Amino acid sequence: MEAKVSPDTAKAKAELLAGGAIRIPEHFRLPFSPSRSTAGPGAGLAEIVLSFGGTRAKKAISRTEGEFELTHGTRGFGVARGTEVIVDGVDLVPTLFHAPFQAFINVDCSCSLNCAFCNSHRLERNVTKNLTDDKILTMVIEAASTEGFQGVALTSGVPTSQEETTDRIVGLISRIRAALPEAPIGVEPYVTHPRQIDAMKAAGATEIKINIESFDPEIFDKVCPSRDYGAILHAINHAGGVFGRNRVCSNIIFGLGETDDNVLDGAKVLANMGAVATLRGLRVSNDNSSALEAALGTLTPVTPERMLALARSQKKILGQYGLTPLMFKTMCHACLSCDIVPFWDV
Repeated sequence: MEAKVSPDTAKAKAELLAGGAIRIPEHFRLPFSPSRSTAGPGAGLAEIVLSFGGTRAKKAISRTEGEFELTHGTRGFGVARGTEVIVDGVDLVPTLFHAPFQAFINVDCSCSLNCAFCNSHRLERNVTKNLTDDKILTMVIEAASTEGFQGVALTSGVPTSQEETTDRIVGLISRIRAALPEAPIGVEPYVTHPRQIDAMKAAGATEIKINIESFDPEIFDKVCPSRDYGAILHAINHAGGVFGRNRVCSNIIFGLGETDDNVLDGAKVLANMGAVATLRGLRVSNDNSSALEAALGTLTPVTPERMLALARSQKKILGQYGLTPLMFKTMCHACLSCDIVPFWDV
C-alpha cells in the first residue's frame, strides 16, 4: 500500500519532528490559542499543529528563539531553518483538546510514577487544570458540537494509585458513552489487571493504548522504575483479545539508547498480539533532560533519517500481520501530528 504523502513531505515532517521549537514572528498573531498539553514530554509547552502536503506535525513554539521560523510562504505559511525553506504551503490547524478534531483530555496530570521522559509530574500547579468529572463531561459534549469533531480520548497521570485512576476513567467512559452513543472513545490508561481492560471495554471504550515505552527491559527499568514491564506486556496481549485487531496500540519510545533491532522486535511482538506500535522519537527538553541523563547517561539525538527508516521497517511488519494504524479513530494514530505514521507518511 502506497503512502498518502510524498517522500519529500515525509522527509520535511521528520525534520520538523526531530528538530527544536518554531519561532513565531514577534508581531504575528496566531489565529487561535496554541495547544498547551499537560501530558507526556510536551507537557507545559505551547504548541501548534502544522498541516502540509496531506500530513500534520505538532511543534513547540516560542516568540524569542527556535531552530525553525514560521514564515509567509508562496502558498500560505512556510517553515524555514535559516535560509532553507523546510516546507511551504502550511496551514495552521486548531486543536480541539490536545489534538486536531479530538477531545483528547488528560483527566489528571499529577503523577506519582515519575517516568524520566515525562514532564506531567513536573508541571507547576498553576499550569494544571484540576478537572472534575462533571467538567470533563461538559468539555466533551461541547467539543462534540464543534465542526470536524471525530472522537474522544482520555489519558491520565496517576496521582495516588493506578487502581483508583482506572476506576475514575471507567466512570468517565460510561458517562461519555451515555451522552455520545456513536462517538469513538479511545483510552490511554495505566492498568494493573486485565479486569480493568474488560471494564473499560464494557463501559464503552472502542480503542485502547497501553504503553510499553521501551522494549528493552533494562532501559525500561531505568526510565519507568515504578512500573511493571511484564504486567504491561500481559495487559497489551489481553487487550488484543478484548478490543480486537487494529484497536490496540502502544508507545515504543526510541532514542533512549536502544538498538533499531530492539525497536522493531518490539513492534513485531506487539503485532503478534494484534497491537500496533506507536514508534515515537524521544523528545528531550529543559524539563526532562536532567532526569534522562541521570537515568541513562548522555543520549544520541534522534535523527530524521532514523525516524523514517524505523517507520518504513515497521510498515513491512504491520503488512505481514494485516495491521494498520489507519484504522484508528482516536488518539495518536488518528492525530498524525507527533510521529511518522506507516501507510500514511511512508
